Amino acid sequence: MKRAAARPRTRSLRRQLLVGILVPASLFIAYNTHSLYRQTLASLHTAYDRTLLASAKSISEQIDVTGYDDAAQLRAIVPYSALEAFEADNQSRMFYRVSDLHGGLVSGFAELPFWHGSIPARPPYAALVDFYDDQFRGRPVRVAVLLQPVATPQGRGMAVIQVAETLELRQTLALQILWTTLARQALLVVAIGVIVVLVVQQATRPVRQLSARLQNRPEDDLRPISAPSAPRELQPLIDATNHFMLRLSHLLAHQKRFVRDASHQLRTPLAVLKTQVQSALRGDAPPEQALHEISDTVERATQLANQMLALAKVEQLRQQSAPPVTRLDEELRAIALELSPLIAQRDLDFGIHTDPAPVQAHEWMLRELTRNLLHNAIRHTPVSGVLSVELRTDGRHIALTVADSGPGIDAELAQRLFQPFSAGDVRTGSGLGLAICQEIVQALDGQIELSNRMDGARVVGLDAVVRLPLASADNPPPADRKKMAA
Repeated sequence: MKRAAARPRTRSLRRQLLVGILVPASLFIAYNTHSLYRQTLASLHTAYDRTLLASAKSISEQIDVTGYDDAAQLRAIVPYSALEAFEADNQSRMFYRVSDLHGGLVSGFAELPFWHGSIPARPPYAALVDFYDDQFRGRPVRVAVLLQPVATPQGRGMAVIQVAETLELRQTLALQILWTTLARQALLVVAIGVIVVLVVQQATRPVRQLSARLQNRPEDDLRPISAPSAPRELQPLIDATNHFMLRLSHLLAHQKRFVRDASHQLRTPLAVLKTQVQSALRGDAPPEQALHEISDTVERATQLANQMLALAKVEQLRQQSAPPVTRLDEELRAIALELSPLIAQRDLDFGIHTDPAPVQAHEWMLRELTRNLLHNAIRHTPVSGVLSVELRTDGRHIALTVADSGPGIDAELAQRLFQPFSAGDVRTGSGLGLAICQEIVQALDGQIELSNRMDGARVVGLDAVVRLPLASADNPPPADRKKMAA
């Protein structure tokens, strides 16, 4: 037992929206969070750098000097308790170093590297201060350097005061802000995801409702979809579906009609043929006569089958788009040459005049149209009668006129002559020739009409007039005209 073919995986609109929205949003949130973390650290540095500067100024108040300038001797007695007031908690530690301009240690931690930088041209505070990052005892520290002039009655000099602080408190606060921000951003991403799911669910509800309605329809229900409450974005799909269902309905109706007509129309000649064969086998008629009768029946059945297939082929070609440009005048003359033996057999006074006439149509359709019109005209024109064909153009349209000198048509018969199997004389035709012409002309977006040609009150012939659009750049093919109209 064969396994059913695996259903191809289809893309989910919900998944596409989630990925298309959440991925860029997450990348933006990650970048924004990183930037926020850096900005938070910068803000914390600004806030705590002020504390470092205050510590350095507090230390500067504990410095004495003896001597002047290069001979100045600095002395500082700074108890560590002086820095405890500036330690916010037990997480961070503060260290200091007081030096002269040449790096000589005056007081503090000798391991703290001496400053070799320079004071910024525009320091952040009203003091000769510089801030930088360094390492002390294997730990990262933030260092404030203050160049503090010292003056006493005993001398004058310049002290270099360095105050370093470990970064535990700053990093802890930055991480707290970071985690708080990440939690809020995660809630934002979840909210976006939930909103996308709900919005997609709501937006696709009309599609699901429409799908359910179509699935619950009977198999033969091809009525247009009526969905006035559907979103505007779905209307093109609904219109295209309705157009497709209309075409499908037309095709199915044509198929049913073809099957019905074929079963009905072919039954009679086949039954007659069977009867004739049985009669010939019994010897009811001479063999030669029986064969002639069988040949006539087969010929009528063949003609009927060919015309029914031609009628079906018209519908098939109608569904094809963008037919080629074909010269109707060339096809008309070719068919007239093909039927010339029949014209000569009936000794007809035949005349033909054609203008160049390009038509957007399949060659077969034009040949079938002209063959049926000419064949009907030849059959109904009396022996030695007059038959004329004219093909004129006016720049936008083509007018093909086939004028015979036959008896014309009755007004009652003219109403149904284009219907299938409505021949005026069932002994000479199947009644499909003009029906085929009608189908071809309608497929080419044209018109066909039959009218008696009068001489006073007397009918002197029949005019079959076909009008078709001329192929040009301003005149699109019939299939394209129907699409534009739809």
